Amino acid sequence: QGTTSTRVLLAGDNEPPRLVAAFRHTQSHPMPGWVEHDAEELLANIRRCLDAVGPVDAIGIANQGETCLAWDGHTGRPLGPAIVWQDARTADRLDDLRAQGAEPLTLARAGLPLDAYFSASKLAWLLDHADGARDLAAAGRLRLGTTDAFFLERLTGHFATDTTTASRTSLMNLELGSWDLELCALFGVPVGALPEIRPTVGDFGTIGGVPVTASVVDQQAALYGHGCRNRGDAKITFGTGAFVLAVTGGAPIRRPDVGLLPTVAWQGDDRVTYAVDGGVYNAGSAVEWLVRIGIAPDLGALDRFDRPPAIGRGLAFVPALSGLACPHWDRSAAGLWIGLELATDAADMAQAALEGVALRTAEVVDAIDAAVPVGPTISVDGGLVRSSYFVRFLADALGRSVRVPAFDELTALGTAGLAAAGAGAVVVPPDQADRTTDPSGDAGSWRDRFAAAVARAKGWR
Repeated sequence: QGTTSTRVLLAGDNEPPRLVAAFRHTQSHPMPGWVEHDAEELLANIRRCLDAVGPVDAIGIANQGETCLAWDGHTGRPLGPAIVWQDARTADRLDDLRAQGAEPLTLARAGLPLDAYFSASKLAWLLDHADGARDLAAAGRLRLGTTDAFFLERLTGHFATDTTTASRTSLMNLELGSWDLELCALFGVPVGALPEIRPTVGDFGTIGGVPVTASVVDQQAALYGHGCRNRGDAKITFGTGAFVLAVTGGAPIRRPDVGLLPTVAWQGDDRVTYAVDGGVYNAGSAVEWLVRIGIAPDLGALDRFDRPPAIGRGLAFVPALSGLACPHWDRSAAGLWIGLELATDAADMAQAALEGVALRTAEVVDAIDAAVPVGPTISVDGGLVRSSYFVRFLADALGRSVRVPAFDELTALGTAGLAAAGAGAVVVPPDQADRTTDPSGDAGSWRDRFAAAVARAKGWR
């Protein structure tokens, strides 16, 4: 269940996996910086997916990660819209906490900086603003949680989340895998309203008699789907944002100095595998914006360009439409084109926009590589990798080979693989040839020029 759609994949041990159904849902932006979803619409689309796929042996559910909501534990009724991970309404409150010296605590316990990206400040906002939340809390009926906990309680009766999702809230102690009372007190979130934390692979109840054997954040599911298992294995998913994850092994790596996020990759039984995570807020969403405002006629127009790289011609785009995440963590940054001149046309601007997403992603990979050496090949997926120009430019920007799996539903495939593991089964991987693009040269001058553009985008809002 992702940021823009809900989809279902059927996979087994004797036939190739296949996507069965997909349904888009409404994105709401009621105020600047606010992003909301209708939780009932998301749940209805999950049910439509389950109906479409027919009889199965086990179910896994991947969720958006930091998107959260409040609901009535007795009736299951949401108290308002779900607040999406991109939403920045709590940024001022977090600035206050930072000024009070609170960030060392969140970094030490949760491994996360103070940013509206994570769920804790959103949950506190819901307690104060969601219809009837305080009264329900007093009556012991309030539920506060990420979307997975809402889906699971409504579908299986289990009010639970998993360690990957809980690790994205800023409320879980990363080493202990439990809610941290001091963090809950810092944000003002009552621990009694939070779901039980369970291993990623395990018992999450049943839907129509079928066991739910895995629940996981979508990006961690994609990491598993890409086949990343060893320290330094990395993947990039280009969805609404761009998300880079690399496996770090049995202990979290903390590098706040380079803006990295230690996180749980997955947990089976008592064994936890950790990863480091870095994100770019706007990737696919920046491209959709280009189409919406008429810079690009459609996504197909972004496949090829007959001109040298825009950054090499002095034109740069910083995709900070929702601010800058890793390694900058600056919500005050704004989207920026720089280097415009009278000869610049829409194709130049679209080309620069694609390059900006790739160069921002390269910044994240550099930060991860400083903490755990990343291998010479990175596996990628998502809508942007359909552009041959983007993939070639990305390989040059990264200075690494870029592998595009032929089967591109990697989040769903990883979810199925984890669900199968929980049912004592395996999923046969797709028998298709992947496409690998090698770097063609040194892009150091591009990186320096882009860094100068990023510096100009900071602090604008």
